[in-house]
Amino acid sequence: MHKIFLYLLLVFVATTSLQAQILDPVKWSTSVKKISETEYDLISKATIDDNWHLYSQEVPEDGPLPTVFTFEENSAYKAIGDVKESKGTTEHDQVFDMVITFFSNTATFTQRIALTGNEGTTIKGEVEFMVCDDTRCLPPNYIDLTFEIPAPKEGAVTGVIPDDTTKPEATQTDTDTTEDTPAADTKNATTETNKVQNSDSSEAAVQQTKKQEKRGLWTIFLVAFLFGFTALLTPCIFPMIPMTVSFFTKQSKSRAQGIRNAIIYGLAIIVIYVVLGAVVTWFFGADALNALSTNVWFNFAFFLLLVVFALSFLGAFEIMLPNSWANKVDKQADRGGLIGIFFMALALAIVSFSCTGPIIGTLLVEAASKGGIAPFVGMFGFSLALAMPFALFAAFPGWMNSLPKSGGWLNTVKVFLGFLELAFAFKFLSNADLVLQLHWLEREVFLAIWIVVFGALTLYLFGKFQLPNDSPMKHLSVGRLSLALLVGAFTIYLIPGLWGAPLKLISGFPPPMQYSESPYGVGYTKLGSGGGVSSTAEFPEGAHLGPHDIIAFHDYETGLAYAKKVGKPVLVDFTGHACVNCRKMEERVWSEPKVLKLLNQDIVLISLYVDDKRPLPEDEPYISELSGKRLKYIGQKWSEFQILRYKANAQPFYVLMDHNEENLIDPVGYTPDIDEYYDWLQKGTKAFEE
Repeated sequence: MHKIFLYLLLVFVATTSLQAQILDPVKWSTSVKKISETEYDLISKATIDDNWHLYSQEVPEDGPLPTVFTFEENSAYKAIGDVKESKGTTEHDQVFDMVITFFSNTATFTQRIALTGNEGTTIKGEVEFMVCDDTRCLPPNYIDLTFEIPAPKEGAVTGVIPDDTTKPEATQTDTDTTEDTPAADTKNATTETNKVQNSDSSEAAVQQTKKQEKRGLWTIFLVAFLFGFTALLTPCIFPMIPMTVSFFTKQSKSRAQGIRNAIIYGLAIIVIYVVLGAVVTWFFGADALNALSTNVWFNFAFFLLLVVFALSFLGAFEIMLPNSWANKVDKQADRGGLIGIFFMALALAIVSFSCTGPIIGTLLVEAASKGGIAPFVGMFGFSLALAMPFALFAAFPGWMNSLPKSGGWLNTVKVFLGFLELAFAFKFLSNADLVLQLHWLEREVFLAIWIVVFGALTLYLFGKFQLPNDSPMKHLSVGRLSLALLVGAFTIYLIPGLWGAPLKLISGFPPPMQYSESPYGVGYTKLGSGGGVSSTAEFPEGAHLGPHDIIAFHDYETGLAYAKKVGKPVLVDFTGHACVNCRKMEERVWSEPKVLKLLNQDIVLISLYVDDKRPLPEDEPYISELSGKRLKYIGQKWSEFQILRYKANAQPFYVLMDHNEENLIDPVGYTPDIDEYYDWLQKGTKAFEE
């Protein structure tokens, strides 16, 4: 009797262990809402567990997988418009470096249809989606949806939600809607302990996100502040400092009044530029600007705009607001008092536009891409730097004696900014090229352009050529020489990038290493700093270049065979193209030299992408052991493999095993602590050697 009890206890423990790792955080239900005698709304509602989020239908290119609805063709109805979704949360994702909309707790998707006949119908559909929490992402899931539409006869509509009412329960049961879920039999398996852990990690992640947002705003403020000081050194503004301060001190009855008027003048400058940031944000909307910053055509348009700004700074032409605007504002400035001071500040903004316009334009777009109050913070930082000298020099007029005299060096500042604008312009063109995958501006081409631009800037600073608005240069000043040497050193630093150098100083500006004509570096087979295969070594058949140039296999059997051949343990990496925390692990943990060395020298990496949308071979149908249905994609095959073999379905998920496919150490998931992950790898490799 006790043996039977022990057996049942073991079965219960095993089942509980299985259920604790198979996650099913989203439940789908369907309902139908009558709009008119022939029109209905098909409503799909997602109920999402705490700490998990579902992505919107609209996700930028190269981002996570969106939620996608498909409906079977049926002559009994026609669709009206696209599927509409409830309002989600839109935030800038630091990993994908883009704005992403997602849903928490619940999400509702509505497709309006019109019946084409006098009979009811059954409409079948499917939703494809992925969900993530703060530590993991699940592979794409595919759920069948069913909607029962009654015949369009008055009074004969049964089970249809009347107008202006809601239906608390679905017309389709949870069992119906989850029959295609790999984990359908264990859908309520998340234990209370896991929920508490998820809650703790979620709260920590929220706090971390808030800290990152604060750091982001401080960065914007500091960059904008530096932009403001740079604008001060242009020929449109610098000569106005002593003129304006002298005006206030002479026209005021006392020194105190002069200081007060200068301070008001500085505050007026701040108000004008902050209002400009507010108007831009209000006109486009913070979310719209956010979305535009990831749009292909917006990036291309901004590339052209920056090129125009650069040509203006280089002296090809002047970008100016109409002279009539400045004349009208000047007349108002003569009125005196607070109103006159305000119009004097407005006159400064208009007259100096040819110098400040390109800087403000660049700053506004960069700040807007961060969303929220970033444009306000950016304009405040810029205008504060612009306004401070007027107030300070009015309070301490003697300081003006220490100011350098106006001269040709002011135009040199403009030209310097012009070269910078030209270099930054290609970053936006690169963004568009990456999204469209045109491969026009690959890493080598991008770096070659930057080398030419900064090389030309170096020659200009050394005085080897002059531009239209330059004054004759009798000698090379120490400051200009120092700047020329700095830019020249930076140019030389860029050159090894053509041969595969990582160029960490400009990380994030050029296209990634794999987006290049030669991923290993021009003329070499390079595999990063971890000590991989040399330039003369044979690249394994069936292998690919993974993160940080690690040799990786995307097929399980091929990778296992190679591991047996070279006598190394296997690291099975269940990952996803759209897995946020997978990218975090690769960028922050795998890049650590000691971890990278292990991955390159002592381990065979097999990366299985559970969201690989390449179709499985038609001649070899793969039938799911979980649902009994035919799987469509390679990613579904690896997702099911993870569930059946390791009783888990979250990514990232790492397994260290020997050649008999036995685990060398317990698998781990998201492990952001570098030392902890390194120790895990070391223990596994030592177990293999023993």
